[in-house]
Amino acid sequence: MHDRPKDADTEGQGMFDAHWQAFLVASVLVALTPGANQLLALRNALQQGTADALVALAGRLSAFLVLILATVAGLGAILLASEPVFAVVKWCGVAYLLYLGGRMLYRSRTPAAEQPDGATASVRRTRRELTRQEFGVALTNPKALLLFGAFLPQFADRSAGSVPAQLLALGLAYLVVESGAALVYAGVGGRLAAFDVTARTRRLFDRATGATMLAIAGSLALDRR
Repeated sequence: MHDRPKDADTEGQGMFDAHWQAFLVASVLVALTPGANQLLALRNALQQGTADALVALAGRLSAFLVLILATVAGLGAILLASEPVFAVVKWCGVAYLLYLGGRMLYRSRTPAAEQPDGATASVRRTRRELTRQEFGVALTNPKALLLFGAFLPQFADRSAGSVPAQLLALGLAYLVVESGAALVYAGVGGRLAAFDVTARTRRLFDRATGATMLAIAGSLALDRR
């Protein structure tokens, strides 16, 4: 007698499905958009192989998980509401990207044959280093903060239950989408590496990647929320 009408349940389910459909479409577009982390996945796969690039992905996903949990706890909204705190995060991201881009440009200047340990030493890094690099770029990127602090809440339906639980579910779903996009970039880099790219071409790609990192840093510095 007091049961909820079936049409109301159907309507609620339809709204829930619509939220998820819109979220998944938007997530795919966001994840596939070239950015600092996706560029790293492409570069790492080209320089060291797809396997190393995918292992390094753990750093990015770990950083994103931290940001998702912060959003669920309400810290994301606090950070976004505080201009000084957001500015600190923004400039930390700019500084790290400048360092990363500058380092890549510096490493690409010297031909491998002129380096003491040969071509491999100029390119090869440990998986821990690659993972730490992915983590640092993801955690200090203010775009990621906006993604989880402002993007996810748009798809939470207050009439569908606990908002924190929905944010967690949305965040975890985004990690799956992000992993798929990273696999695409790493796959492209791996395919390029299969063509036996010369050391000079790798240095040119490193130079282009470094310049792109600097350009992203400049864009972040000039960007306003």
